[in-house]
Parts: sequence; C-alpha cells; structure tokens
Amino acid sequence: MTELPPHDRETGGHPGLRRRGFLAAAAGTTAAAGLLLAGCGTGPGAPGTGGGTPRRGGRLRAAFAGGGASETLDPHLANLFADVARAKALYDKLADCGTDMAARPRLAAKWEPNDTLDRWQVTLRKAAFHNGKPVTADDVLYSFRRIADPKKAYRAKASLEPIDLAASRAVSPDTVEFRLKRPTAEFPNVLAAFGAYVIPDGTTTADFAKPVGSGPFRFVSFTPGRSCVVQRNDSYWDGAPHLDELEFVVANEESARINALLGGQVEYAHELNPTTARAHEGKGRIEIVRLRNSAMQSFAMKTDRAPFDDKRVREAFFLIADRKELLDGALSGAGEIGNDLFGKGYEYYAGDLPQRHQDLDRARHLLKQAGAEDLRITLDTSPVAAGFTEAAGIFRDQAAKAGVTLQVKSGSKDSYWSDILDSGTLCCYRSGAMPIESHISQRLLTGSTTNATKWHHKDFDALYQQAQSTKDKKERAAVYGRMQRRLYAEGGFLVWGFADWIVGTSRRVHGVAHDAPANTLDWARFDKVWLA
Repeated sequence: MTELPPHDRETGGHPGLRRRGFLAAAAGTTAAAGLLLAGCGTGPGAPGTGGGTPRRGGRLRAAFAGGGASETLDPHLANLFADVARAKALYDKLADCGTDMAARPRLAAKWEPNDTLDRWQVTLRKAAFHNGKPVTADDVLYSFRRIADPKKAYRAKASLEPIDLAASRAVSPDTVEFRLKRPTAEFPNVLAAFGAYVIPDGTTTADFAKPVGSGPFRFVSFTPGRSCVVQRNDSYWDGAPHLDELEFVVANEESARINALLGGQVEYAHELNPTTARAHEGKGRIEIVRLRNSAMQSFAMKTDRAPFDDKRVREAFFLIADRKELLDGALSGAGEIGNDLFGKGYEYYAGDLPQRHQDLDRARHLLKQAGAEDLRITLDTSPVAAGFTEAAGIFRDQAAKAGVTLQVKSGSKDSYWSDILDSGTLCCYRSGAMPIESHISQRLLTGSTTNATKWHHKDFDALYQQAQSTKDKKERAAVYGRMQRRLYAEGGFLVWGFADWIVGTSRRVHGVAHDAPANTLDWARFDKVWLA
C-alpha cells in the first residue's frame, strides 16, 4: 500500500471519505450556517470566473460519484464522469470538443484531408509522456488499435469504426496517415471521441497500476472506489498546472458531496441537483457553477410502431408539451427549453427554426385526423436520471388536456437504458453533450446501434453520407440543416429541454470554466484551476 499523503493523515487516514464521514464533518457546520450565510458576500473576483492572477500551489480535492472496487485507471475503459476526470488529468487525446462541440486540436497540432476525404494526415505537436519519452505516431496507432480490439469492449471502439487501422501508418515520428473506409468530413470528431486517449506504445493492462500518460498531472496513488492522487507535471506541453496536487475523492451520494463541500473536506463537488443548487446559490458559502446545455432532456417516440408510426401523432405530441412547465417542474428551472432538436448552441444547430409552443387545439385536431382520439399509451420512466419521474408525471397531466391517457411505468435503474432501447412505445430519454454529427450517426441512422426512436429512413441515411462527403463546410452545414428540418417536422425525439450540469466549488477555487458542457475540453479542466 502507498503511504497516505499528509492531507489524508490529517483527516483520519481515509483517502476516500465515506458518506458517514462526510455527514459527520458537515454536521458541525450546520448550527452556524445562518451566521455564516449572513456574513459572506459574493464580492469582486468571485471564484470560478477566471478573474485575478493564478496562484501556484496547494491541493484541490474533488468529489465525484464513482464505480466502486472495479475502478481502473485504464483510460480506454472510462465510462463514469469520475473515470473521465481522472483520465483527463493523466492522459491526452489528439483532439477534444470545444463548448460548441467542434473539435479542437490537442496532441494533434493540425489535420489535413485529401480531396476525397478518405485519407487524413495528422501532425503531432511536441509533447512527452511522464517518463520523458516523446509522444509519437507509433503511440497513436498503438492506442487506436488497442481500442479497436474486437475481443475487447473499449468505450471509443464504435467511434473509431470509420478508420482502416490496418492500412493506416506512421509517415514519420510526428505524422500519422489515417486511411478511412469511406469519406468522412467530420473525421476530427473521431479524434475527439469519448475515451480515445493516447497511451505509450506497448502499454499493457498491468501498467495501469502505475500509469504513464502525457497529461497535465503525474500519477501518485490510487485506491479504487476511494481516492486517486496526482501531482503537477511541470513539463506539460500546454503549460504546467497551477495546483501542486489534485485528489479525486469518491462520494456516490449527492448529499455526501455537498456536505463535504460545506464542511471543507473537498473544494469541488461534481453533479449537484437543481434543488441543492437553488438552496446555496448566491448565499456566500460556496460557488454554484452551471454548465449550460450539458444534457438533452426528451421523450423518445418509437416511430416504427403504432401510434407513432403516424407522423401526425408525433406532431401532436410535440404540440402537447409545455416545455416551460416541464423545465420548471422536473429540473427546478435549471436549464433551457428545447425545440425538438439535439444540440442547442452546438456547431451546425438549426437555430433558425421557430420555437415550438403548446397548442392543444391543434394537437387534438391532428389526433382526430390520425384516428387516434382517446389514445392510451404507456410512458416508461425511471429514477435513473434526475427529473425523469417528475417529467413523466407532468407530461401525463399535459397529455390529459389533449384527451390522451398516459400510464406512467417506472422501470429499474439498473436495466432501464437497455430495456427502453427496443421495447415500449414512449419513454423518458436524455443524452450528454456530443457533436450533432455524432448524435445523428449513433442514434438516427438505419444501422445505428442506439436508435431509441427507431428512425429508419434510407433517404435520411443518404443525406448523412452526403454531408460526410462534402468538403466545403458551408455546404455541409446546409445538408445538416435539411436533416434537422426533417427531424423537427416529423422526428421521434420530443426534446423539451437542455439541463444544466451543476458543480459546486469552495470560495477559494478559481478558474473553473462556466461555459463548458460536461464531456467537453474545459469541463473538469483541473490544470487551469487554482486556489486563492
């Protein structure tokens, strides 16, 4: 076992404070909460805004929900937010998504396609692994071929599918030529894929006990399900972090995370709920950071079966929804209303389409036209995601005003996502941030493996291939616009809102990005954070 660092010895030797420890530590602060709240103002230079001069030093403790004893530092297995945050600290990708979900270069200094968009040359920047060895084209190819191993289930495998990795090659130590199976105009999205981290050539599973990456922090210690400690990489290509050390602490319950933050046991608490945020926002004890447009909230209608195989019924459901009421009731107002399209504010989003509003008279007319009066449908939901059960109850009441009876059925948290993929008719659905192109390819093509609305249209598939074969970005955007207008008119996703992703920080914490949806480059960007 690695010796506990000084901080952990001071807190009783627990590298991952358990819920009971969190609550006990916070209890001592509760009685004085009124006095503390009255005595603290926001003042100038508020944390998280990036204002002021960064200060070097200190350890930041960040609380995330974790995955128990099975946690690993293998970045290709990253599934949970805690996994990804640790991976971002230790490793790099060739590219990552900006706030608009467009790909931004990281280890890749630049990328250039050929005229037919089926061959891309990627030039690497000068960067080194923690052992001093340079990051090379061989490392990139080794990493991608490992991810694509048909015997494994690595997270980015499906995203790398367009690459012919057998034909791809290292042109030089700092240049990779990727040969693709078909024209792919949005190939940089592949480089930015969730989980597509670069590791040293020859890395084995055993090596992740003491991982070597090229990220902003170096490995110190790791206890699965409890704690991971990393320290500043002074040689990081993008500038050394301000922090001396960073500790990821596992706290699965939201109450444990917020109480740890209030009690001073952590400085950063990930994934707080809207009620908690509203209770503490602007009160002076902690800072609430709202990451806008982080999660699409919707109802998914199966378009291949009755009654939603009739587009008039789908349009009626679009018009039944009171989006503001859903947002306020299910998410405590923590977000923005949707317009039945994924990716509000992202690159290629069709923001010129008129905002849809509730119109019960028109909805009843459409249902009558479709012979779907007195419709009775089961709405599947689950406490698997924040706001799901609340949204189902609110929409049930809205539908009743149009003569539709929705029977709300609550499913298992453990099996909900697999259950609703092929079964049922109508369900609560959400999605995290990703490029609009990725959303289309993963969820809306005939062969998509997570096509929850069963949207199967060959002409729509052809438009996607046209977009991927179009080199001119303006022309490509026009094709994506056509596809979104089709979805707006008759698609299967009733997108009623986009939820904020909520983070809490200590007043000492500066440099946390306020405009980075979860899963993007600047989310959990601890190399840019400092302690006042």
